[in-house]
Formats: sequence, structure tokens, C-alpha cells
Amino acid sequence: MDRYMPISSKFPHIIHGGDYNPEQWLETPEIIAEDFRLMKLAHCNVMTVGIFSWMALEPEEGKYNFGWLDNIMDRLAQNGMMAILATPSGAKPPWMSQKYPEILRTQADRFKDLHGGRHNHCFTSPIYRKKVNQINGMLAERYGKHPALILWHISNEYSGECHCRLCQEAFRNFLRKKYENDIEKLNHEWWTGFWSHRYTDWSQIESPSPRGEHETHGLILDWKRFVSHQTIDFFKNEIKPLRELTPEVPVTTNLMGTFPGIEYRELAKELDVVSWDNYPTWHTTEQPDWKIAARTSFIHDLNRSLKQGKPFMMMESTPSTVNWQKVNKLKRPGMHMLSSLQAVAHGSDTVQYFQWRKSRGSFEKFHGAVVDHVGHENTRVFRDVAQVGQALEKLDEVVGTTVHPQVAIIFDWENRWAIEEAQALARDRVQYEETCIAHYTAFWKQGVPVDIIGAREDFSQYKLVIAPMLYMTHPGVGERIEAFVNEGGTFVTTYWSGIVNENDLCHLGGFPGPLRTVTGIWSEEIDTLHPDESNSLIMNDNSLEFIGNYRIKDFCELIHAESAKVLAVYGDDFYKGRPVLTVNCFGKGNAYYIAARTGDDFIDDFYTALTNKLSLTHTLDSKLPNGVTAQYRADGQNRYIFIMNFNAEKKEISLNGIYTDLLTEEERQGVLELTPFDVKVLKQKVF
Repeated sequence: MDRYMPISSKFPHIIHGGDYNPEQWLETPEIIAEDFRLMKLAHCNVMTVGIFSWMALEPEEGKYNFGWLDNIMDRLAQNGMMAILATPSGAKPPWMSQKYPEILRTQADRFKDLHGGRHNHCFTSPIYRKKVNQINGMLAERYGKHPALILWHISNEYSGECHCRLCQEAFRNFLRKKYENDIEKLNHEWWTGFWSHRYTDWSQIESPSPRGEHETHGLILDWKRFVSHQTIDFFKNEIKPLRELTPEVPVTTNLMGTFPGIEYRELAKELDVVSWDNYPTWHTTEQPDWKIAARTSFIHDLNRSLKQGKPFMMMESTPSTVNWQKVNKLKRPGMHMLSSLQAVAHGSDTVQYFQWRKSRGSFEKFHGAVVDHVGHENTRVFRDVAQVGQALEKLDEVVGTTVHPQVAIIFDWENRWAIEEAQALARDRVQYEETCIAHYTAFWKQGVPVDIIGAREDFSQYKLVIAPMLYMTHPGVGERIEAFVNEGGTFVTTYWSGIVNENDLCHLGGFPGPLRTVTGIWSEEIDTLHPDESNSLIMNDNSLEFIGNYRIKDFCELIHAESAKVLAVYGDDFYKGRPVLTVNCFGKGNAYYIAARTGDDFIDDFYTALTNKLSLTHTLDSKLPNGVTAQYRADGQNRYIFIMNFNAEKKEISLNGIYTDLLTEEERQGVLELTPFDVKVLKQKVF
């Protein structure tokens, strides 16, 4: 598909707005009136209301106050604006915790929480599920046909786990179903013969605890699966009345990037549109902004890929600073426009903020907002937001467009869970997520689009599939990779791949297990280097048309080339001269194996060579300066190219062809000048 429908058929524009909390200002109606004047000045068109509003909606059990929300919904409609209406389950009211203490969470140490914070409820609790279902049904009945409503925002940033007796029994039922009520099957898959941990009855199984069992990897892995499953099941309970009463209104919930606690690919199946909360730490002294941009782009592309290319929503971002990072730095001039359009470049059809107006008190009173405590529009941040709003109004034709990358990187939640629990290597330097991003960044620098997929997804649409540190291989994954390569695909994997099965049992018969045939190598051992140690990779074959000597750090696998061809060898230590980079011709395609962790220099050169070899599509047929990237969206007739400069200094690129600048309506050709933190949106006809 080249163009998707808008998030809501009632609003075929890019959404610009943010979290609005009028319940905090009910005693000062003049401030609420001023909000609507300011929203128009900021070119905001959609506001999210009702998040964490349960106490304002139901101050006592069974006694409801919807008047204030009626007023806000009506005002939005009267002002030509739309509403994303949230369900309030992310933070329950104190009266509920007092009356129904069983809904409070129990932590891994088996101590029950007191009331406080947010997401402080048990996902299994029938009482809490009933209360959530009830309030959500009332919201749907009251506002389902309201002219302002375009989307349901379900709860907020799902997270956390509960270890209460209800969750323990639900966990056992989860295991009974998974292991077909055969406890000996569970014992085998968890390898409980180790340390005499064999179970003889399901009632003996408890969730991991620092006061009990916390070293059986099969148990830990299945507990993580259960927590994710139970969270998603709770989500299904939340949306049930909304689906029944307002089937035409889409639902979403805001994800948190690569948050490890929930398997987002499974949760995404229940969403009509994916949304996420984007809070990069710009302008650090630890790394340049372009590296932060590449990481952020990886997560944008992950969210786009969760629904196979369907545009997503950037549900939250800050227009200035946050209040919870180690150093809360202000965005430099230009960065707000750049980071906002960066999301659009990678597939977002929204730019939204937390928050609209700064809270006067409590935890987030110093978190950035469109409207500061001063309360008027004469601030730098407000002007930045208004400029973004004006720019987005010129991008209606981008809504619903997508991209079809030829490259995919496998980033897999369950693989991450397993790899981070493994008692091996140097645990503080395993860095699975960072490794995936390093491989991604090589394409980001070239302006080559990338999908971020799971190990069990379809590979057939890609020319190149990359699986860094694919430690866990589920049944069938090895066979599907073989089929992909056999049909002409190119596959790349690395050290510490093909080690365990889906239940964290080591593959027998030689690593990389089910990837051994397609890669044509046997991994015999892996050496962990100290932080101050290094080795070297020496290219001894020029078939990829690059040569060099590259530094190796952290991990070095000692591999044997079986059917594979050796392209590079180690330069040091007792394994000097042994293979470190190989390629195996398999059917019509090729499989590469990188046996050691290298620096960015090798990764850049390697993927540049593969990009050229495979004739992968670049966004622009121009060399991009360091820190500048180009990404595109298309509808089959036009390509919308976003050129972004994440440097604090001016850069130039040469354009091949004639383009239309959508933000200025000017014609662009020849040398394009990019000021610090600049972004251009160019339109190109596809012939």
C-alpha cells in the first residue's frame, strides 16, 4: 500500500496538539478560556484530554462529574478542534485503593504497595478490571458520538508487574496452557534438574523473586512473557466497551520506545494506530546530536514497522525540556522544528506534546510545556510551537504516505529478554539494543530507509536482512532465513547468534545452531576482552571492494569456515589469522557472519559496500555530510524528502534534479544550504 487512510476520517491533516489537563484548572475558569485563545495562536488542532482524570470524573464511588469534560469537549468542537479522549486507568483514585486494597500491586519481594504513583494497580484483579470497564463504558456512551472525538487514548504508558496471589495463579494457568498441562515438559524446557529444582506440582511454581528463585532462566523468560501477556489482556478488557459502543473510533495507547517490559509487537496487533512518547536527550557533551538523532530515528522506524509501514503517532514530545533527565537541557534554536519533522519524516502523522500548560505543582511542574507559568504567548518556546504548527499545515499531502524499505534489521523483544539474563560474556557490555542501533546507523548516514522487524516476521519483501546478536532462535526462524537466502536474499548476522532456543536451552551440535548451515561456519568459542583490550580485523579479500585494518573490542568469536569464504581475519592474540568475517553462498543469495564487535568505521564501510553491491535505494542521489540524513515518504506518484541537519553548524549538499520546497513553495536545485539544525521538505514527482 502506498497511502493509508488518515488516523481519523474526520480529520485528514497532520495532528498538532498535546496533553491538556483542564481538571487542574477548574477553579480558575479564566485560564481555561485563555487556553483556547492560545491554542489557536499555536496552530494546535487536536488536544488529548482525560489522562489521569479518574478522580475528577468519579470523586466518590458511583458519584460522577462529567460536567467539566462536557464543557471542554464542546469548546473544542466550537473552536474547530478535535479531541483524543483518554481512559483514566493509569492512576486510580485514593478512595478505590482504600476500599479495595486487593487492587494494589505486590512487588517481587512480596510486599504490597501503598497507594501512590501511577500504574499502581494489579492487571489481574477482577475488581479493577470491572471498575475500568465501567468507567470506560460511561465515557463511550457519553462521548462516542461527540463531533470532536477522533480517537481513544487507552490509559497511559503501560508498565510494571504484580506478584500477588491472583497473579501467581494466573501465571500458573499461563504455564499450564503453554506446556499443555504437562509439568514434565516444563521441567525439561526450564532444565530444572539443575540445582535439584524439579517441580512436581504446579502450585510449587512462583514468580521470580530476590527472596526466592531468580536464577532459573526459563522461569524468568516465561515470567516476562506472562507479564507482557497479562498487560495486553488487561488492555483488551479496557477497550472492550469502546469497541462495542464506538466501533468506528480507533484506539491507541502510547508506547515508550524500546521499553523492555512489554512485547510491543504483540500489543500493536490490538491497536488501530501505534503511538509513542519521544524524549531524546539532545545537546549532551557525551555524544553528538546526530548520534542521538540516529537512535531516535531507529525508534521512529520501529514504531512505523509495528504496523507494517502504517503511519504512527508521536503522542508525546517536549517543546523545550523535561524535568527527569540527568541534565535537563533546553532545545537549541531550530531543534524543535527539526525534531518534530524528524518524526514526520519517518512516518508520524502527528506532532504532539506533553504538556500543553505547565502544572502549578507536584512532580511535573517544571516539565516543558507549550504554555509556561507566565501564561502568555510571548515566549521562545511558544513561538517555536506556533512555527511547527504553521509548517505542518502545509503538509496535508504527506498524510497517510509511507515507505517500503529494502533493508530490515531484526530487533526482537524475547531475544533481548534472554540475552540480558545470560550469565556470560561481560553483562554490562552486552548492549543488544545499542548493537542493533549501530548497524542501523550505517544506513541512516547514507539516507537508506530501514524497517525494524521481529525474528518471526516475513522477510520476503527485503533485499537485505540483518540480525545482530540473534542469541535466541524460535522454531522455524532458521528455516525461514535459509529460504530467504536461497531465493536470493542477503543475510547478515554476528557473534553470539544461534545460541539458545525459545526457552533459553542451548542448541546442541555446534553454534550458531539453526543458522549454522546458512552461514557456513561453526563457532567454537567466544573470547571477552577487557575494556582496555582490543584486537584487529584485517580484510584479506577485496570481493566487497574495500580493504583495511579495523579495531575490534569486547567480543571475539573463534569460528571455523565450513562452506563459507573468509573475507577477513583476526590480527592479534593466539587466534591471529582465524576468520572474523565470512560470506557463504547459499542458493541464489549470500549470508555474512561478523564474528567480533567492531567500531563504527568497519560497520560503515561494510554496509556501504553491501549497499552498492545490492543497488539499494538511497533517498537522495547525493553524498550526505556527516550528521545529515535524508528520509522519504511516498504515495506512488510523489516522493516527500526530508533533509535534516543534526549539526550545530551549516552544511551543504548537491541536489540532482529539481524539487519543490513544501514549506516555502520555492524551487530547489543545485547546492542546498542547511543552516544549523535545519530541515527541508522537498517534493519530487515520481515518473
